Amino acid sequence: MLQTLRSRILFYFLIVSLIGILALSVFIQYGFESSFRSYLDHNREKKIDRVIGEIEKEYKQNGNFSSTQVNEYIHEFAMTDQLYFQVFDQMEHLQMDSSRIRGMMNSLGLTEPVTNGEEWQTKPYALTVNNKVIGKLIAIYPEGLIADQYTFLQTIQLYIYASVCLTIVLAIVFSMIFSKKLTSGLKKLSFATKELRQHNLDIRIPLTGLPSEVKELAISFNKLAESLAKEEMLRKQFTGDLAHELRTPLATLRSQIEAFQDGIWEPTPQRLTQCHEELMRLVRFVNEMEKLLAAENPQMKLEKVNLEAGGVLIALWEMFQPLCKQKGVELILREPLQEEWFKADKDRLVQVLTNVLNNALKYTPEGKSVTLSVLSEEDDYVGFMIEDEGPGISEDDIPHIFERFYRGDKSRDRKTGGVGIGLSIVKALMDAHNGVIKVKSKLNKGTSMILWFPKEEV
Repeated sequence: MLQTLRSRILFYFLIVSLIGILALSVFIQYGFESSFRSYLDHNREKKIDRVIGEIEKEYKQNGNFSSTQVNEYIHEFAMTDQLYFQVFDQMEHLQMDSSRIRGMMNSLGLTEPVTNGEEWQTKPYALTVNNKVIGKLIAIYPEGLIADQYTFLQTIQLYIYASVCLTIVLAIVFSMIFSKKLTSGLKKLSFATKELRQHNLDIRIPLTGLPSEVKELAISFNKLAESLAKEEMLRKQFTGDLAHELRTPLATLRSQIEAFQDGIWEPTPQRLTQCHEELMRLVRFVNEMEKLLAAENPQMKLEKVNLEAGGVLIALWEMFQPLCKQKGVELILREPLQEEWFKADKDRLVQVLTNVLNNALKYTPEGKSVTLSVLSEEDDYVGFMIEDEGPGISEDDIPHIFERFYRGDKSRDRKTGGVGIGLSIVKALMDAHNGVIKVKSKLNKGTSMILWFPKEEV
């Protein structure tokens, strides 16, 4: 009972609706009955005042209590409203009595008994002329409602009860519709979650017709599904690339060793050197994988110290200068005009800059240049910019260059001996430093990579 959200919403909607409807009906019924009785009392008083006024007028003009107008009023009120009068003079002598009409009408069956039985109420009124009491009038009327009044009140109550029943039915219907409408988005979310649990990564929740709160959940779910689908794609791609990276050197080593075993090849120094190169290729691959795993470790602790950007850049230039000369690439150093200090882990910083500079050097042909510089346009960051004059990167490839084993040009890393995870290590270490990487590149013109490090710990 009430296990689902829809049943609970429906239940509480109905409870609130029924309480409101019943309370409103009680107030309406009580208010109408009270107002109706007040109206009857006020109307009766007006009729009594009319009779008193006619009697006093007749007495003042002719010295009599009775007149044609008085008799018409008394008989009319007796016949229609069961309002009877007794008129007495100063000596308490009865002058007029319309209550006898009641007995005659009852005997003829022309009147119905009042609703509270034969309970009658009498109320005396003084008759005065020129501030002198000339007698008194006693009004006699039923304490409850007469038949017509009671029928009218019952009819109104019947309409109120019918309205209450109709409103309750409408409340139930609309509560069911609203509860279904409110929970439809959550049902979609529940269904999509079950599908996602069954590894259906293509499931998405349509956003049309959803309330804003549920729409936010649906948007978050869709982003999560997209992220999981992307991660699954990268996982499969990583597995395939990993197998591919291992397959080539292993196949080469296997064929060469089997050739040695079968006596097809002699283990000459040249062939042993080839085997050693393939083996070292595997060693480099494993080392790079270990570095990547270490860089992506969320528990990795950085030993941050104060570093001066210009000094770091000069040390990097001196480290790579011999290698650049050997390859025939000019390494240009643009020293900063002023000192720029920031906090970073020195070893990890050198690892980041070394990987980026190695990458630039790999793709810069002989006779071209690589430029190192420091940027300080951002108030809270210090940037290292490494520019090369290599073949550049296409716009479609730039968002993916930090993914593992990603290659825009599938043959390029084979020529340069890379394993495709150097920039993945850079991205992981920059994230650990809360840094930002910006890449700009044009095909056949070169690539510039800017590494922004925060000046203070974030």
